Amino acid sequence: MNAFRPILLLGLAWLMVTAPLNVTAQLTGNAAGKNFSLPLFTDAGARSALLRASLARTVGGDRIELVEMNLTLFSSDVANQIDTIILAPVATFLPSTTLASGEKSVRVIRDDIEITGEQWTYDPAGKKVSLQKNTRVVFQAQLPDILR
Repeated sequence: MNAFRPILLLGLAWLMVTAPLNVTAQLTGNAAGKNFSLPLFTDAGARSALLRASLARTVGGDRIELVEMNLTLFSSDVANQIDTIILAPVATFLPSTTLASGEKSVRVIRDDIEITGEQWTYDPAGKKVSLQKNTRVVFQAQLPDILR
């Protein structure tokens, strides 16, 4: 995941300069972009993540607020299938550290587990989501001998 940060920063810089068709305004100053979409790739060119939001706006020099965030993470193998989806109605993204966080709800979806909660942080370096409040975990997989 070392490639995640430089590619993300490069992608954000590119978005701010070129303002592609899916962004209605450049993300500079306190501007906002609708239908924000940022694909992320590994050094080998494989898709690693797709960050989307219905609205993205910069707040300060190194903070982006996302409305209706959808972060889709892909497997690092050749199949490049969806591994995890992280959904949040409101999130803050810090490009310099690639951390995403939010005070309100988050939903983490995988084939084997679904987690919801509040006051969350996603750290892509450690590939972990930390939840501080009202956490609920639903296992979709069998857990034999879990009580032994």
